[in-house]
Order: sequence, then structure tokens, then C-alpha cells
Amino acid sequence: MERKERKIMVGVDESEESMFALSWCITNLIADTPNVKLVLLYVKPPPPVHSFNVAWYSSHAILAMEQHGKDLANSVMERAEAICKDFKTTNMKKERVVGCGDAKDVICSAVQKLEADTLVLGTHGYGFFKR
Repeated sequence: MERKERKIMVGVDESEESMFALSWCITNLIADTPNVKLVLLYVKPPPPVHSFNVAWYSSHAILAMEQHGKDLANSVMERAEAICKDFKTTNMKKERVVGCGDAKDVICSAVQKLEADTLVLGTHGYGFFKR
């Protein structure tokens, strides 16, 4: 009887902490574990343009902001992929997911939608009260 694929989701962003969390995850949760899928999740912040002031922004500015968000997401995912390649794990399947919105909402929604078994997030060094 084949075991169900285990999904481990790692939230990645521009920070070193998230890349460290990814490395930790691969070392401690994925290495030498059969039937695992690593889901890399990046959450773009919502665009600063609200419907009531869209006319104020030019279409060029809006397109530039959207392109910047795509470029940033690609850059983060490429860094994450490079870390994955460093580990040379043959059993690991990967999936990229990019969401947009408030990070906590998008992360919770993605965990439920993709039925992730484990969620790994880095810390930005905030203390209990700052978080």
C-alpha cells in the first residue's frame, strides 16, 4: 500500500530568515523522506491602489507596480529553488505558489486549499509582544 504524499509548505519572502527556514525544513523534515512534496509559498502584498483612487494613477504606473510584484516573486522563488538544488534531494517534488493579499489570510487559505500537512515559516526576530 503506497503512502499518501506528504505536503510541506514553506513561506518564503525576501528575508534571510525565510531562506534559513527553507534550509532547515529540507534538512530536518524532507531529507531522506519518501513521497514528499515541497510547496514554496510567496505572498505578494496587495496593490496600494484602491478602487476609489484608481483614476489618480496612470495605467503605466499600475503596470509598473504589477510588473515589480511579478519580478519580486520570481526573484524570491529563484533564490528558494537555488537552496533546494544545493541539497540534491532526489525524492523531493516542488510546487511554486504565489498569492496576493494579507499574508496571514493567504497563508491560512493556501494551507487549507492545498491540504498541507506541515507549515514552516521563518521568524524575523520579533519578540512575543511585537508579533
